[in-house]
Amino acid sequence: MKKYIAELIGTFALVFCGTGAIVINDVTNGTVSHVGIAITFGLIVTVMIYAFGNISGAHINPAVTIAFSVTDRFEKKNLLGYIVAQLLGAFLASGILKFLFSGHENLGATLPNGDWQQSFILEIILTYLLMIVILFVSQNKSVNQFTGLAVGAIVMLEAMFAGPITGASMNPARSISPAIISGNISELWIYIIAPIIGAVLASLTWNLMKEKE
Repeated sequence: MKKYIAELIGTFALVFCGTGAIVINDVTNGTVSHVGIAITFGLIVTVMIYAFGNISGAHINPAVTIAFSVTDRFEKKNLLGYIVAQLLGAFLASGILKFLFSGHENLGATLPNGDWQQSFILEIILTYLLMIVILFVSQNKSVNQFTGLAVGAIVMLEAMFAGPITGASMNPARSISPAIISGNISELWIYIIAPIIGAVLASLTWNLMKEKE
C-alpha cells in the first residue's frame, strides 16, 4: 500500500505542478513562459524521484510502469495497483485545478499542434528516450544515485523542444485527467497509445543490451 500511496502522491504532484504551470501561464498572459513550464515539469519529476524512489521507484507514469513490467525489475502483480494509483493522483490534481481555475478551457491537456501523425511519432520517440534514460541510469549501480537528475533533465529537455508541437506528454496519466475533466478527449488516444509503445520499445532495447552484457 505504501507503494501505491507514493505513486498517487507523486503523480498528483507532477500533474498539479506541471499542468498547473500551463494553466497559470495562460491566465497570467505568459508570465511563466514556455521555458518555465519545461523547467517546472523537469524539476517536479526530479524531486518526486528523490522523495519516493526508494518506496515505489517513483514511476508516476503508467507507460513507465507498463514498460518496467516487460523487464525483470518489477513485480507484475503490482501493475494494476500502480496504474490505478497514478490515475487517481492525476485526477485529483486536475480536479483541484478545475476548482481553482474553472474558466480555463483545457486545464493543460496535451493537444497536437499539427497533424496527429506528427504528434504520434514524436510521442513514441520522446517516451522511448525517456524510458531509455530511466532504465540505463536507474539500473546502473555506478550512477543510479543520479537517476532523479537524469530523468528530470530528459523531461525538461523534451518538454523544451517538443512541447510546442505535442505538449510533450510521455505520460498517459498526465494527459488523461486534464483531457477528461476539461472535455478535450478527441485526440487523447495519441497520448495513451504512443507513450506506451515508446516505453515498451525502450524496455525491449534495455533487455537486449542487458543480455549482451
